[in-house]
Amino acid sequence: MHVVNVPQYIRDRAILSHGRETLFETLDMSKTAHVIVDLQNGFVAPGAPIEVPVAREIIDNVNAISAAVRASGGVNAFLRYTYDANEPQPWDVFFRNYMSPERRAQQEEAFTAGSIMHALYPGLEVSDEDLIFDKTRFSGMIPGTCDMDESLKARGIETMIITGTLTNCCCESTARDAMQMGYNVIFVTDGNATLTDEEHNATLLSMGAIFADLKTAAEVVAIAEAAASVKTAAE
Repeated sequence: MHVVNVPQYIRDRAILSHGRETLFETLDMSKTAHVIVDLQNGFVAPGAPIEVPVAREIIDNVNAISAAVRASGGVNAFLRYTYDANEPQPWDVFFRNYMSPERRAQQEEAFTAGSIMHALYPGLEVSDEDLIFDKTRFSGMIPGTCDMDESLKARGIETMIITGTLTNCCCESTARDAMQMGYNVIFVTDGNATLTDEEHNATLLSMGAIFADLKTAAEVVAIAEAAASVKTAAE
């Protein structure tokens, strides 16, 4: 698991900006989605093309949040990074200019729908009621490249809890865009993973200061369980 280090000056800056230490102490789970970013074989499995070893260490935390969200009436949405040779908005600038030909060929093969590497990691607990979205960009929020935003808004979702990999790439990109597109964002400090502690913490600094409420998996589970208890008592 990543060693989390969010300096006090970032926490102080967040308090100065928000007027309080934490943004979301309670949640309406019927308006909350747990967004699980790219926990696919291609990132999580040993020997994967873009292996993130720490991603295997967060699976239990991700599953715990997913279970709590289901039990409390929220939505789980799994994102899959996807290469689509026939997409209407080809990402040529990335595949041609930011990758070697060898790296491009590897990613195209690994993340084409139907490949073993494209599939969700088998350690994830996925229910029939959960949602799965393919995306062809780092962020799951870009119109024309993923259907998640439209689908979640149609369900009345207002808050996203973000877990997955890579912390500083697809998770961060999705979180930044979600906040700017009208969602509250909770970024789980021990539910996201990348290649180094330094990269992980760099993202947490930006998230905590500007874009999201930082919480541990245990804190998120506690909020969901409390919401479920209130709902049960009211029925």
